Amino acid sequence: MAQPWPHPKTGVFWFRRGVPADLRDAVGKREELRSLGTKDPAEARVRYAKISAEVEARWASLRAGVRLLTEAEAHALAREAHDTWLRWHADEPSEQNVWLPNLYDQVWTRSEYDREQGPRASVSADEFIVLNMRRFCLRQADNCLEHHGLIVDDDSRFKLARAIGAAFQRASKTLASLAEGELVPDQVPTLNATVRATPLYSNFTTSLTQSAVGSKSGFADVTMTGLLADWWREAKALDRKPSTYESYSNTVKGFVAFLKHDSASRITPQDVIAYKDHRLTTPSPRSGKVVSAKTVKDTDLVALKSLFGWAVANHKLPTNPAKDITLKLGKKRQTRLKGFTETEAIAILTACSTYVAGNRENTRTSAAKRWVPWLCAFTGARVGEIAQLRAEDVRIEGADWIIRITPDAGTVKTNQAREVVLHPQLVEMGFPTFAQRAARGHLFLTPGNDGDVLGPLTGLKNRLTEFVRSIVPDPRVQPNHGWRHRFSTMCRDAEINERVYNAIQGHAVKSVADQYGDVTLKAISAAIHKIPPIKTEKV
Repeated sequence: MAQPWPHPKTGVFWFRRGVPADLRDAVGKREELRSLGTKDPAEARVRYAKISAEVEARWASLRAGVRLLTEAEAHALAREAHDTWLRWHADEPSEQNVWLPNLYDQVWTRSEYDREQGPRASVSADEFIVLNMRRFCLRQADNCLEHHGLIVDDDSRFKLARAIGAAFQRASKTLASLAEGELVPDQVPTLNATVRATPLYSNFTTSLTQSAVGSKSGFADVTMTGLLADWWREAKALDRKPSTYESYSNTVKGFVAFLKHDSASRITPQDVIAYKDHRLTTPSPRSGKVVSAKTVKDTDLVALKSLFGWAVANHKLPTNPAKDITLKLGKKRQTRLKGFTETEAIAILTACSTYVAGNRENTRTSAAKRWVPWLCAFTGARVGEIAQLRAEDVRIEGADWIIRITPDAGTVKTNQAREVVLHPQLVEMGFPTFAQRAARGHLFLTPGNDGDVLGPLTGLKNRLTEFVRSIVPDPRVQPNHGWRHRFSTMCRDAEINERVYNAIQGHAVKSVADQYGDVTLKAISAAIHKIPPIKTEKV
Protein backbone atom coordinates (compact mmCIF):
# COMPACT_ATOMS: atom_id res chain seq x y z
CA MET A 1 0.00 0.00 0.00
CA ALA A 2 1.33 3.42 -0.95
CA GLN A 3 1.91 5.41 2.21
CA PRO A 4 4.09 8.19 3.65
CA TRP A 5 7.76 7.30 3.96
CA PRO A 6 9.50 8.35 7.21
CA HIS A 7 13.00 9.70 6.68
CA PRO A 8 15.35 7.40 8.65
CA LYS A 9 17.34 10.32 10.11
CA THR A 10 14.86 13.15 10.64
CA GLY A 11 11.61 11.21 11.15
CA VAL A 12 9.84 13.66 8.83
CA PHE A 13 7.44 11.94 6.42
CA TRP A 14 7.93 12.19 2.66
CA PHE A 15 5.88 11.54 -0.44
CA ARG A 16 7.66 9.05 -2.71
CA ARG A 17 6.21 7.71 -5.93
CA GLY A 18 7.98 6.17 -8.90
CA VAL A 19 7.17 7.88 -12.20
CA PRO A 20 5.62 5.43 -14.70
CA ALA A 21 8.04 4.47 -17.48
CA ASP A 22 5.88 6.02 -20.20
CA LEU A 23 6.00 9.44 -18.49
CA ARG A 24 9.64 9.65 -17.38
CA ASP A 25 10.76 11.64 -20.42
CA ALA A 26 7.88 14.11 -20.05
CA VAL A 27 8.30 14.47 -16.27
CA GLY A 28 12.09 14.55 -16.46
CA LYS A 29 12.75 12.26 -13.49
CA ARG A 30 12.21 8.72 -12.28
CA GLU A 31 10.66 9.53 -8.89
CA GLU A 32 8.36 12.15 -7.37
CA LEU A 33 9.86 13.09 -4.01
CA ARG A 34 8.45 15.77 -1.68
CA SER A 35 8.65 16.42 2.03
CA LEU A 36 5.29 16.29 3.81
CA GLY A 37 6.64 18.61 6.50
CA THR A 38 5.32 16.66 9.49
CA LYS A 39 6.27 13.84 11.85
CA ASP A 40 2.64 13.11 12.76
CA PRO A 41 1.50 9.88 11.00
CA ALA A 42 -2.17 10.90 10.75
CA GLU A 43 -1.41 14.35 9.32
CA ALA A 44 1.16 12.79 6.98
CA ARG A 45 -1.51 10.49 5.52
CA VAL A 46 -3.80 13.48 4.86
CA ARG A 47 -1.02 15.43 3.12
CA TYR A 48 0.11 12.33 1.25
CA ALA A 49 -3.39 11.80 -0.16
CA LYS A 50 -3.59 15.40 -1.35
CA ILE A 51 -0.22 15.32 -3.12
CA SER A 52 -0.97 11.87 -4.53
CA ALA A 53 -4.18 13.15 -6.14
CA GLU A 54 -2.32 16.16 -7.59
CA VAL A 55 0.38 13.92 -9.02
CA GLU A 56 -2.16 11.48 -10.49
CA ALA A 57 -4.07 14.39 -12.08
CA ARG A 58 -0.85 15.79 -13.56
CA TRP A 59 0.13 12.40 -14.98
CA ALA A 60 -3.34 11.96 -16.44
CA SER A 61 -3.01 15.36 -18.11
CA LEU A 62 0.36 14.40 -19.59
CA ARG A 63 -1.09 11.18 -20.98
CA ALA A 64 -4.02 13.09 -22.48
CA GLY A 65 -1.65 14.98 -24.79
CA VAL A 66 -2.34 18.40 -26.28
CA ARG A 67 -5.56 20.03 -25.08
CA LEU A 68 -7.25 23.38 -25.53
CA LEU A 69 -7.96 25.73 -22.64
CA THR A 70 -11.16 27.73 -22.60
CA GLU A 71 -10.98 31.31 -21.36
CA ALA A 72 -12.87 30.29 -18.23
CA GLU A 73 -10.32 27.56 -17.50
CA ALA A 74 -7.43 29.96 -18.09
CA HIS A 75 -8.84 32.48 -15.59
CA ALA A 76 -9.53 29.68 -13.10
CA LEU A 77 -5.93 28.48 -13.34
CA ALA A 78 -4.72 32.07 -12.86
CA ARG A 79 -6.53 32.51 -9.53
CA GLU A 80 -3.47 31.39 -7.56
CA ALA A 81 -1.48 34.27 -9.04
CA HIS A 82 -4.10 36.67 -7.63
CA ASP A 83 -4.17 35.06 -4.19
CA THR A 84 -0.40 34.68 -3.94
CA TRP A 85 0.21 38.35 -4.80
CA LEU A 86 -2.24 39.41 -2.07
CA ARG A 87 -0.60 37.13 0.49
CA TRP A 88 2.84 38.47 -0.28
CA HIS A 89 1.84 42.11 0.16
CA ALA A 90 -1.07 42.01 2.62
CA ASP A 91 1.05 43.45 5.45
CA GLU A 92 2.64 46.27 3.40
CA PRO A 93 0.37 46.83 0.37
CA SER A 94 2.12 50.05 -0.66
CA GLU A 95 5.36 48.15 -1.27
CA GLN A 96 4.11 46.13 -4.22
CA ASN A 97 5.76 46.72 -7.59
CA VAL A 98 4.24 49.90 -9.03
CA TRP A 99 4.01 48.59 -12.59
CA LEU A 100 1.55 45.81 -11.84
CA PRO A 101 -1.64 47.96 -11.72
CA ASN A 102 -1.12 48.78 -15.39
CA LEU A 103 -0.12 45.30 -16.50
CA TYR A 104 -3.39 44.22 -18.08
CA ASP A 105 -4.18 47.72 -19.32
CA GLN A 106 -1.37 47.32 -21.85
CA VAL A 107 -2.93 46.32 -25.17
CA TRP A 108 -1.96 42.69 -25.70
CA THR A 109 -3.46 41.21 -28.82
CA ARG A 110 -2.68 37.89 -30.43
CA SER A 111 -0.76 39.65 -33.21
CA GLU A 112 1.45 41.41 -30.66
CA TYR A 113 2.02 38.12 -28.87
CA ASP A 114 3.15 36.51 -32.13
CA ARG A 115 5.42 39.43 -32.89
CA GLU A 116 7.07 39.24 -29.46
CA GLN A 117 8.03 35.62 -30.02
CA GLY A 118 10.27 36.63 -32.92
CA PRO A 119 13.61 38.49 -32.84
CA ARG A 120 13.62 42.18 -31.85
CA ALA A 121 16.49 44.30 -33.06
CA SER A 122 15.95 47.18 -30.64
CA VAL A 123 13.19 48.50 -28.41
CA SER A 124 12.48 51.74 -26.59
CA ALA A 125 12.56 52.03 -22.82
CA ASP A 126 8.74 51.94 -22.63
CA GLU A 127 8.55 48.93 -24.94
CA PHE A 128 11.19 47.19 -22.83
CA ILE A 129 9.01 47.54 -19.71
CA VAL A 130 5.95 46.24 -21.53
CA LEU A 131 7.89 43.29 -22.95
CA ASN A 132 9.24 42.37 -19.52
CA MET A 133 5.74 42.48 -18.02
CA ARG A 134 4.40 40.19 -20.73
CA ARG A 135 7.34 37.81 -20.49
CA PHE A 136 6.81 37.71 -16.73
CA CYS A 137 3.24 36.48 -17.30
CA LEU A 138 4.35 33.99 -19.96
CA ARG A 139 6.90 32.56 -17.55
CA GLN A 140 4.22 32.15 -14.90
CA ALA A 141 1.92 30.51 -17.46
CA ASP A 142 4.65 28.01 -18.38
CA ASN A 143 5.25 27.26 -14.69
CA CYS A 144 1.53 26.68 -14.16
CA LEU A 145 1.25 24.36 -17.17
CA GLU A 146 4.30 22.39 -16.05
CA HIS A 147 2.94 22.01 -12.52
CA HIS A 148 -0.33 20.56 -13.78
CA GLY A 149 1.24 18.45 -16.52
CA LEU A 150 -0.81 20.30 -19.12
CA ILE A 151 0.27 20.22 -22.75
CA VAL A 152 -1.57 23.00 -24.61
CA ASP A 153 -1.47 24.68 -27.99
CA ASP A 154 -0.05 28.17 -28.49
CA ASP A 155 -3.47 29.85 -28.31
CA SER A 156 -4.11 28.30 -24.89
CA ARG A 157 -0.69 29.44 -23.64
CA PHE A 158 -1.53 32.98 -24.76
CA LYS A 159 -4.93 32.82 -23.01
CA LEU A 160 -3.35 31.67 -19.77
CA ALA A 161 -0.59 34.32 -19.82
CA ARG A 162 -3.17 37.03 -20.44
CA ALA A 163 -5.41 35.67 -17.65
CA ILE A 164 -2.45 35.72 -15.25
CA GLY A 165 -1.85 39.37 -16.17
CA ALA A 166 -5.49 40.10 -15.34
CA ALA A 167 -5.19 38.21 -12.03
CA PHE A 168 -2.13 40.23 -11.00
CA GLN A 169 -3.88 43.46 -11.94
CA ARG A 170 -6.96 42.66 -9.83
CA ALA A 171 -4.80 41.78 -6.84
CA SER A 172 -2.67 44.89 -7.29
CA LYS A 173 -5.73 47.17 -7.42
CA THR A 174 -7.05 45.59 -4.22
CA LEU A 175 -3.70 46.25 -2.54
CA ALA A 176 -3.70 49.83 -3.81
CA SER A 177 -7.07 50.34 -2.12
CA LEU A 178 -5.72 48.83 1.09
CA ALA A 179 -2.73 51.17 0.91
CA GLU A 180 -5.18 54.10 0.85
CA GLY A 181 -6.84 52.82 4.01
CA GLU A 182 -9.94 51.38 2.34
CA LEU A 183 -11.43 48.23 3.83
CA VAL A 184 -11.73 45.38 1.37
CA PRO A 185 -13.44 42.60 3.38
CA ASP A 186 -13.03 38.92 2.50
CA GLN A 187 -10.67 39.63 -0.41
CA VAL A 188 -7.28 39.28 1.22
CA PRO A 189 -6.23 35.69 1.98
CA THR A 190 -4.72 34.95 5.38
CA LEU A 191 -1.07 35.90 5.36
CA ASN A 192 1.22 32.92 5.09
CA ALA A 193 4.89 33.61 5.71
CA THR A 194 6.01 30.46 3.92
CA VAL A 195 4.03 31.30 0.80
CA ARG A 196 5.13 34.92 0.91
CA ALA A 197 8.77 33.85 1.01
CA THR A 198 8.36 31.59 -2.03
CA PRO A 199 10.06 32.94 -5.19
CA LEU A 200 7.55 34.47 -7.55
CA TYR A 201 8.66 32.24 -10.41
CA SER A 202 7.97 28.99 -8.54
CA ASN A 203 5.21 26.69 -9.71
CA PHE A 204 1.63 27.39 -8.80
CA THR A 205 0.07 25.15 -6.14
CA THR A 206 -3.61 25.04 -7.06
CA SER A 207 -5.12 21.97 -8.61
CA LEU A 208 -6.20 21.89 -12.22
CA THR A 209 -8.82 24.40 -13.37
CA GLN A 210 -10.48 25.58 -10.17
CA SER A 211 -14.01 26.46 -11.21
CA ALA A 212 -15.31 30.00 -11.23
CA VAL A 213 -18.82 28.67 -10.65
CA GLY A 214 -18.28 28.34 -6.92
CA SER A 215 -17.31 31.96 -6.34
CA LYS A 216 -20.24 33.22 -8.40
CA SER A 217 -22.67 31.19 -6.32
CA GLY A 218 -21.23 32.44 -3.05
CA PHE A 219 -19.21 29.29 -2.33
CA ALA A 220 -15.43 29.28 -2.33
CA ASP A 221 -13.69 26.96 -4.78
CA VAL A 222 -12.64 23.72 -3.08
CA THR A 223 -10.79 20.63 -4.21
CA MET A 224 -11.74 17.00 -3.66
CA THR A 225 -8.46 16.37 -1.85
CA GLY A 226 -9.08 19.48 0.25
CA LEU A 227 -12.55 18.24 1.19
CA LEU A 228 -11.10 14.88 2.17
CA ALA A 229 -8.49 16.55 4.38
CA ASP A 230 -11.04 18.85 6.05
CA TRP A 231 -13.51 16.01 6.58
CA TRP A 232 -10.83 13.80 8.12
CA ARG A 233 -9.73 16.44 10.64
CA GLU A 234 -13.27 16.47 11.98
CA ALA A 235 -13.84 12.72 11.61
CA LYS A 236 -10.57 11.94 13.39
CA ALA A 237 -11.65 14.07 16.34
CA LEU A 238 -14.86 12.01 16.43
CA ASP A 239 -12.87 8.74 16.51
CA ARG A 240 -13.65 7.60 12.99
CA LYS A 241 -11.39 4.70 12.06
CA PRO A 242 -8.27 5.18 9.91
CA SER A 243 -9.53 2.38 7.67
CA THR A 244 -12.48 4.60 6.69
CA TYR A 245 -10.09 7.39 5.77
CA GLU A 246 -7.98 4.97 3.71
CA SER A 247 -11.08 3.79 1.86
CA TYR A 248 -12.32 7.33 1.16
CA SER A 249 -8.81 8.38 0.12
CA ASN A 250 -8.59 5.58 -2.46
CA THR A 251 -11.97 6.59 -3.91
CA VAL A 252 -11.00 10.27 -4.14
CA LYS A 253 -7.68 9.39 -5.75
CA GLY A 254 -9.40 7.27 -8.41
CA PHE A 255 -12.16 9.84 -8.97
CA VAL A 256 -9.71 12.72 -9.46
CA ALA A 257 -7.59 10.67 -11.87
CA PHE A 258 -10.74 9.75 -13.83
CA LEU A 259 -11.96 13.37 -14.05
CA LYS A 260 -8.44 14.72 -14.78
CA HIS A 261 -9.12 17.62 -12.40
CA ASP A 262 -9.49 18.12 -8.65
CA SER A 263 -12.14 20.85 -8.50
CA ALA A 264 -15.09 19.78 -6.34
CA SER A 265 -17.21 22.74 -7.46
CA ARG A 266 -17.06 21.59 -11.09
CA ILE A 267 -18.38 18.11 -10.38
CA THR A 268 -21.87 17.27 -11.62
CA PRO A 269 -24.17 14.26 -11.10
CA GLN A 270 -23.22 13.21 -14.63
CA ASP A 271 -19.56 13.03 -13.54
CA VAL A 272 -20.46 10.72 -10.66
CA ILE A 273 -22.56 8.50 -12.94
CA ALA A 274 -19.73 8.38 -15.48
CA TYR A 275 -17.28 7.33 -12.76
CA LYS A 276 -19.70 4.68 -11.52
CA ASP A 277 -19.97 3.26 -15.06
CA HIS A 278 -16.19 3.45 -15.44
CA ARG A 279 -15.63 1.44 -12.27
CA LEU A 280 -18.17 -1.18 -13.35
CA THR A 281 -16.46 -1.77 -16.70
CA THR A 282 -12.73 -1.05 -16.23
CA PRO A 283 -10.36 -3.72 -14.88
CA SER A 284 -8.14 -2.78 -11.95
CA PRO A 285 -4.48 -2.19 -12.98
CA ARG A 286 -3.40 -4.33 -10.01
CA SER A 287 -5.70 -7.34 -10.22
CA GLY A 288 -6.79 -7.15 -13.84
CA LYS A 289 -10.37 -7.71 -12.66
CA VAL A 290 -13.41 -5.42 -12.67
CA VAL A 291 -14.58 -4.59 -9.15
CA SER A 292 -17.96 -5.86 -8.04
CA ALA A 293 -21.10 -3.76 -8.19
CA LYS A 294 -21.33 -4.10 -4.40
CA THR A 295 -17.88 -2.51 -4.01
CA VAL A 296 -18.88 0.40 -6.25
CA LYS A 297 -22.10 0.92 -4.32
CA ASP A 298 -20.85 0.38 -0.76
CA THR A 299 -17.37 1.86 -1.13
CA ASP A 300 -17.11 4.41 -3.96
CA LEU A 301 -20.61 5.87 -3.90
CA VAL A 302 -20.77 5.87 -0.09
CA ALA A 303 -17.49 7.77 0.09
CA LEU A 304 -18.54 10.39 -2.47
CA LYS A 305 -21.98 10.87 -0.91
CA SER A 306 -20.46 11.25 2.55
CA LEU A 307 -17.81 13.76 1.48
CA PHE A 308 -20.17 15.86 -0.62
CA GLY A 309 -22.85 15.68 2.06
CA TRP A 310 -20.34 16.89 4.66
CA ALA A 311 -19.32 19.71 2.31
CA VAL A 312 -22.94 20.84 1.90
CA ALA A 313 -23.59 20.69 5.65
CA ASN A 314 -20.48 22.80 6.26
CA HIS A 315 -21.36 25.36 3.55
CA LYS A 316 -18.45 24.45 1.30
CA LEU A 317 -20.63 23.34 -1.64
CA PRO A 318 -24.19 24.27 -2.61
CA THR A 319 -25.35 20.78 -3.58
CA ASN A 320 -24.38 17.11 -3.29
CA PRO A 321 -23.80 15.80 -6.85
CA ALA A 322 -23.73 12.19 -5.63
CA LYS A 323 -27.11 12.39 -3.90
CA ASP A 324 -29.65 9.79 -5.05
CA ILE A 325 -27.10 8.06 -7.30
CA THR A 326 -26.99 4.38 -6.42
CA LEU A 327 -26.90 0.86 -7.77
CA LYS A 328 -29.73 -1.61 -7.43
CA LEU A 329 -28.05 -4.89 -6.67
CA GLY A 330 -29.76 -8.10 -7.62
CA LYS A 331 -29.82 -10.93 -5.15
CA LYS A 332 -26.50 -12.71 -5.35
CA ARG A 333 -26.62 -16.34 -6.39
CA GLN A 334 -25.72 -18.60 -3.51
CA THR A 335 -24.85 -22.16 -4.45
CA ARG A 336 -23.35 -23.23 -1.13
CA LEU A 337 -23.32 -22.32 2.57
CA LYS A 338 -21.41 -19.15 3.50
CA GLY A 339 -19.47 -20.83 6.28
CA PHE A 340 -16.79 -23.49 6.04
CA THR A 341 -18.05 -27.05 5.96
CA GLU A 342 -16.86 -29.48 8.62
CA THR A 343 -14.46 -31.04 6.11
CA GLU A 344 -13.04 -27.66 5.07
CA ALA A 345 -12.66 -26.46 8.67
CA ILE A 346 -10.81 -29.64 9.65
CA ALA A 347 -8.51 -29.34 6.61
CA ILE A 348 -7.60 -25.73 7.40
CA LEU A 349 -7.08 -26.26 11.13
CA THR A 350 -5.05 -29.41 10.53
CA ALA A 351 -2.78 -27.39 8.22
CA CYS A 352 -2.48 -24.74 10.95
CA SER A 353 -1.51 -27.28 13.59
CA THR A 354 1.15 -28.84 11.38
CA TYR A 355 2.38 -25.65 9.72
CA VAL A 356 6.13 -25.39 9.16
CA ALA A 357 7.47 -21.92 8.45
CA GLY A 358 9.60 -21.18 5.43
CA ASN A 359 13.27 -20.30 5.88
CA ARG A 360 12.78 -16.57 5.38
CA GLU A 361 9.24 -16.17 6.77
CA ASN A 362 8.73 -13.68 9.58
CA THR A 363 8.17 -15.50 12.90
CA ARG A 364 5.06 -13.43 13.64
CA THR A 365 3.57 -14.38 10.26
CA SER A 366 4.25 -18.04 11.02
CA ALA A 367 2.56 -17.65 14.41
CA ALA A 368 -0.45 -16.04 12.71
CA LYS A 369 -0.85 -19.01 10.36
CA ARG A 370 -0.61 -21.32 13.37
CA TRP A 371 -3.11 -19.55 15.66
CA VAL A 372 -5.35 -16.99 13.89
CA PRO A 373 -7.66 -19.47 12.08
CA TRP A 374 -8.06 -21.48 15.31
CA LEU A 375 -8.96 -18.33 17.27
CA CYS A 376 -11.42 -17.23 14.58
CA ALA A 377 -13.02 -20.68 14.58
CA PHE A 378 -13.82 -20.52 18.32
CA THR A 379 -14.64 -16.80 18.67
CA GLY A 380 -16.32 -15.86 15.39
CA ALA A 381 -14.23 -12.67 15.49
CA ARG A 382 -13.17 -10.77 12.39
CA VAL A 383 -9.75 -11.87 11.19
CA GLY A 384 -8.33 -8.36 11.60
CA GLU A 385 -9.43 -8.25 15.24
CA ILE A 386 -7.55 -11.47 15.98
CA ALA A 387 -4.53 -10.64 13.83
CA GLN A 388 -3.89 -7.47 15.87
CA LEU A 389 -4.04 -9.18 19.28
CA ARG A 390 -1.31 -8.20 21.74
CA ALA A 391 0.30 -10.29 24.48
CA GLU A 392 -1.28 -8.05 27.12
CA ASP A 393 -4.73 -8.74 25.64
CA VAL A 394 -4.56 -12.36 26.89
CA ARG A 395 -5.20 -12.96 30.60
CA ILE A 396 -6.69 -15.46 33.04
CA GLU A 397 -9.70 -14.64 35.18
CA GLY A 398 -10.91 -17.30 37.58
CA ALA A 399 -10.97 -20.58 35.73
CA ASP A 400 -11.11 -19.02 32.26
CA TRP A 401 -8.55 -17.59 29.88
CA ILE A 402 -9.81 -14.46 28.18
CA ILE A 403 -8.80 -12.40 25.14
CA ARG A 404 -9.61 -8.71 24.92
CA ILE A 405 -10.47 -7.36 21.47
CA THR A 406 -9.94 -3.60 21.64
CA PRO A 407 -9.48 -0.61 19.31
CA ASP A 408 -6.38 0.19 21.39
CA ALA A 409 -4.66 -2.62 19.48
CA GLY A 410 -5.64 -1.41 16.01
CA THR A 411 -9.07 -1.23 14.43
CA VAL A 412 -12.42 -2.67 15.52
CA LYS A 413 -15.45 -2.23 13.27
CA THR A 414 -17.81 -1.21 16.07
CA ASN A 415 -15.08 0.83 17.77
CA GLN A 416 -15.98 -0.93 21.04
CA ALA A 417 -13.81 -3.27 23.11
CA ARG A 418 -15.13 -6.68 24.12
CA GLU A 419 -13.84 -9.73 25.99
CA VAL A 420 -14.20 -13.32 24.85
CA VAL A 421 -13.56 -16.50 26.85
CA LEU A 422 -11.17 -18.91 25.15
CA HIS A 423 -12.49 -22.36 24.26
CA PRO A 424 -10.93 -25.14 26.37
CA GLN A 425 -9.44 -26.72 23.24
CA LEU A 426 -7.39 -23.55 22.60
CA VAL A 427 -6.13 -23.66 26.18
CA GLU A 428 -5.17 -27.32 25.85
CA MET A 429 -3.34 -26.56 22.58
CA GLY A 430 -1.18 -23.99 24.40
CA PHE A 431 -2.28 -20.62 23.06
CA PRO A 432 -2.17 -18.90 26.52
CA THR A 433 1.35 -20.28 27.02
CA PHE A 434 2.39 -18.90 23.62
CA ALA A 435 0.99 -15.46 24.52
CA GLN A 436 2.63 -15.44 27.97
CA ARG A 437 6.05 -16.25 26.54
CA ALA A 438 5.81 -13.54 23.87
CA ALA A 439 7.13 -10.03 24.42
CA ARG A 440 4.58 -7.31 25.13
CA GLY A 441 2.99 -5.91 22.04
CA HIS A 442 1.44 -7.44 18.96
CA LEU A 443 1.64 -11.19 18.66
CA PHE A 444 1.22 -11.59 14.90
CA LEU A 445 2.37 -8.38 13.22
CA THR A 446 5.07 -5.73 13.46
CA PRO A 447 3.80 -2.12 13.55
CA GLY A 448 5.54 0.47 11.37
CA ASN A 449 8.20 2.80 12.75
CA ASP A 450 5.47 5.40 13.28
CA GLY A 451 3.30 2.93 15.22
CA ASP A 452 1.03 2.36 12.22
CA VAL A 453 -0.88 -0.95 12.44
CA LEU A 454 -3.26 -0.60 9.51
CA GLY A 455 -0.68 -1.18 6.75
CA PRO A 456 0.99 -4.23 8.36
CA LEU A 457 -2.45 -5.61 9.28
CA THR A 458 -3.61 -5.42 5.66
CA GLY A 459 -0.50 -7.27 4.52
CA LEU A 460 -0.95 -9.98 7.15
CA LYS A 461 -4.61 -10.48 6.25
CA ASN A 462 -3.59 -10.93 2.61
CA ARG A 463 -1.03 -13.59 3.57
CA LEU A 464 -3.62 -15.40 5.69
CA THR A 465 -6.03 -15.31 2.75
CA GLU A 466 -3.42 -16.87 0.46
CA PHE A 467 -2.68 -19.53 3.08
CA VAL A 468 -6.34 -20.57 3.48
CA ARG A 469 -6.99 -20.36 -0.28
CA SER A 470 -4.21 -22.88 -0.85
CA ILE A 471 -6.23 -25.35 1.27
CA VAL A 472 -9.81 -24.40 0.36
CA PRO A 473 -9.74 -22.89 -3.16
CA ASP A 474 -13.55 -22.68 -3.52
CA PRO A 475 -14.20 -18.99 -4.43
CA ARG A 476 -17.77 -19.21 -3.11
CA VAL A 477 -16.60 -19.11 0.51
CA GLN A 478 -14.64 -16.20 1.96
CA PRO A 479 -11.29 -17.46 3.28
CA ASN A 480 -11.37 -15.38 6.47
CA HIS A 481 -15.00 -14.39 6.94
CA GLY A 482 -16.13 -17.99 6.55
CA TRP A 483 -15.27 -18.58 10.21
CA ARG A 484 -17.85 -16.01 11.39
CA HIS A 485 -20.62 -17.78 9.49
CA ARG A 486 -19.52 -21.17 10.78
CA PHE A 487 -19.31 -19.94 14.39
CA SER A 488 -22.92 -18.66 14.23
CA THR A 489 -24.00 -22.04 12.89
CA MET A 490 -22.20 -23.88 15.72
CA CYS A 491 -23.86 -21.60 18.30
CA ARG A 492 -27.32 -22.28 16.90
CA ASP A 493 -26.64 -26.01 16.89
CA ALA A 494 -25.59 -25.73 20.56
CA GLU A 495 -28.79 -23.76 21.32
CA ILE A 496 -26.86 -20.72 22.58
CA ASN A 497 -28.85 -17.52 23.10
CA GLU A 498 -28.65 -15.30 19.99
CA ARG A 499 -27.83 -12.15 21.91
CA VAL A 500 -24.93 -13.92 23.65
CA TYR A 501 -23.26 -15.23 20.50
CA ASN A 502 -23.83 -11.90 18.73
CA ALA A 503 -22.03 -10.20 21.63
CA ILE A 504 -19.16 -12.71 21.38
CA GLN A 505 -18.79 -11.91 17.66
CA GLY A 506 -19.08 -8.15 18.14
CA HIS A 507 -22.27 -7.69 16.12
CA ALA A 508 -24.11 -4.40 16.59
CA VAL A 509 -27.31 -4.65 18.66
CA LYS A 510 -30.49 -5.05 16.63
CA SER A 511 -32.93 -3.12 18.82
CA VAL A 512 -33.16 -0.61 21.65
CA ALA A 513 -34.16 -3.46 23.97
CA ASP A 514 -30.82 -5.19 23.28
CA GLN A 515 -28.99 -2.15 24.66
CA TYR A 516 -30.31 -2.87 28.15
CA GLY A 517 -28.31 -5.17 30.38
CA ASP A 518 -24.88 -6.68 29.67
CA VAL A 519 -23.71 -9.99 28.31
CA THR A 520 -21.36 -10.99 31.12
CA LEU A 521 -18.24 -13.14 31.05
CA LYS A 522 -20.22 -15.73 32.99
CA ALA A 523 -22.76 -15.96 30.16
CA ILE A 524 -20.00 -16.00 27.54
CA SER A 525 -18.10 -18.73 29.37
CA ALA A 526 -21.22 -20.89 29.60
CA ALA A 527 -21.83 -20.41 25.87
CA ILE A 528 -18.24 -21.19 24.80
CA HIS A 529 -18.19 -24.38 26.87
CA LYS A 530 -21.29 -25.63 25.00
CA ILE A 531 -19.37 -25.63 21.69
CA PRO A 532 -17.82 -29.05 20.98
CA PRO A 533 -14.11 -29.36 20.19
CA ILE A 534 -12.93 -29.73 16.61
CA LYS A 535 -11.16 -33.00 15.88
CA THR A 536 -8.42 -32.43 13.35
CA GLU A 537 -6.84 -35.08 11.18
CA LYS A 538 -3.82 -36.97 12.45
CA VAL A 539 -0.76 -36.39 10.27
